[in-house]
Amino acid sequence: MTIINELQLSKDLIRFPSVTPKDAGAISFLSKKLKKLGFNCKILEFKDKRSKPIKNLYAKIGKKRPNLCYAGHTDVVPPGNLKDWTVNPFKPLIKNNYLIGRGANDMKSSIACFAAAVSKFLKKSKKFNGSISFLITGDEEGYAINGTKKVVDYLKRKKEKIDFCIVGEPTNPKKLGEMIKIGRRGSLSGKIEITGVQGHIAYPHLSNNPINTLVSICKRLKEIKLDKGNKNFQPSNLEFTSINVDNKAHNVIPARAKAQFNIRYNNFHNANSLKRKISSLIKNICKKKNCNYKIDYMANGDSFLTKPEKNILMAKKIIKKITKINPKFSTTGGTSDARFIRKIAPCVEFGLVNKTMHRVDECVSISDLKKLTKIYNYFLVEYFK
Repeated sequence: MTIINELQLSKDLIRFPSVTPKDAGAISFLSKKLKKLGFNCKILEFKDKRSKPIKNLYAKIGKKRPNLCYAGHTDVVPPGNLKDWTVNPFKPLIKNNYLIGRGANDMKSSIACFAAAVSKFLKKSKKFNGSISFLITGDEEGYAINGTKKVVDYLKRKKEKIDFCIVGEPTNPKKLGEMIKIGRRGSLSGKIEITGVQGHIAYPHLSNNPINTLVSICKRLKEIKLDKGNKNFQPSNLEFTSINVDNKAHNVIPARAKAQFNIRYNNFHNANSLKRKISSLIKNICKKKNCNYKIDYMANGDSFLTKPEKNILMAKKIIKKITKINPKFSTTGGTSDARFIRKIAPCVEFGLVNKTMHRVDECVSISDLKKLTKIYNYFLVEYFK
């Protein structure tokens, strides 16, 4: 039986410049590694009009239930200015006991740790009672249209059951063992376009400046207090991400003005209730200002909360035993693919330290890699007892 080394596999995966939506060979490479462990691997490619084809992987060993699944992603965010890095982001390097490279903690190394944990588990437990699966996507950092969402739909069609899922996102703020994610806030993005009447700057009475209307809308939206949060979730927040007029002339009142925003919301709301609230506000302001408007929404999943059941409590106990830290349950941070998987199975999120994710010189402690592999291996042993 092949034993996978978590550090070596982390380095191997980081070498693939899989900047979303490009796969660069990462999925096929991981599939070959898992096949050597005895996994049946299926590469699933999805596409639509809005995005490029995306490769995903569903790998499974065993035919019985329960099916314990690990979910993660091989795509990474762009490295930014390469001159700002002390190393080539896709040529991983070890410095001061830290592995540096894009994807080191978000989240190629977590995938490597679970693969290493599985390889050790299978060596000792060749005839375990159940199944282990990997659900790996190349579309988490992007629009998430052709990734986990469509893999989940595929599994539903095939009547493939997952009994529990570990999502290996980097959940810990500063130290490994601090935090377990048991839910996430929802995400709703919007694009507003206001159309007025273009004209000469010296004759404003002959024009209708859409900027004035857009400013009023932005002000009113920011004044809305969506909620105060609750014991499980922080308050919902709306933030503007861009305002664009695209007018280079100094003496022309533009015809159009645009803005984009994103709302991170808790379980007091859902996407539809927020759309109604925002659309009504924009409609009323535009009516008073005599402007036309258009608004497009993109809902990325409602908020969710998984109640700490026996497997989540078991994970908490194992994490505390290995890290000597008592982890707290949390729903903070951005979205993750758990929002799709939770529709077919209970989920818990636990991975590496997220302090340097998406940053220049993203890195992970080699000691943490070893500990996370131990945590995942311990969980496998206890889960299949």
